[in-house]
Amino acid sequence: MAEKASKRYRKALQVVDAAKSYSLPGAVEVLGKFPRAKFNETVELAFRLGVDPKQSDQMVRGTVPLPHGSGKTVRVLVFAKPGAAAEAARGAGAEFVGYEDLIKKCQEGWSDFDVAVATPEAMVEVRKLGKVLGPRGLMPNPKTGTVTEDTAKAIKEVKAGRVEFKVDKAGNLHVPVGKVAFTPEQLVDNARAVVDAVLRARPASVKGTFIRSCTLASTMSPPVRLEVREFQKS
Repeated sequence: MAEKASKRYRKALQVVDAAKSYSLPGAVEVLGKFPRAKFNETVELAFRLGVDPKQSDQMVRGTVPLPHGSGKTVRVLVFAKPGAAAEAARGAGAEFVGYEDLIKKCQEGWSDFDVAVATPEAMVEVRKLGKVLGPRGLMPNPKTGTVTEDTAKAIKEVKAGRVEFKVDKAGNLHVPVGKVAFTPEQLVDNARAVVDAVLRARPASVKGTFIRSCTLASTMSPPVRLEVREFQKS
């Protein structure tokens, strides 16, 4: 039996016109009128893309630094052998730094962190964690800047609000752009940065409309449809 919508959600539905597509600033304005939950909800953009993720040349993936941060406390784990990279990671504020000890801990099922960074040298052994960390989206990857000798730079970028995005098997993309407590201007700036990054990640093999639809929503709110023609390059 379908779960009944909450009173707060039903009130939010009265604020938004489900048949209308809003400009980005307009969507943020509507979002601000929704009844608030008892916690600082995450605000997210959801895209439906005109790609076939089954084709290797139509994968959409990347990272984007949010101008005003994500509003989230990010716990970083760094896989590095004892030495300069490990010390730099500690100095940059990584919560967990280690090598064989952390690999063993992850193999046992531990994943109490948000982002994993690894040096190229450490990846020789960290690759063995693919089946453990991969499904959770925690595997270090050169394409997202999380396999690097410059661990301090990677940590600072992640903690400052760099977010990753990757299209799912159905051609959808979900990217956080901040928190409901952010100012409208901050949410608009962050959202524009994400839209620009997604457009830049368009595979050359994709023909026709790339962004088919896009909505803005908070954790507990209904979606607000965006007018994609304002940023769409078909």
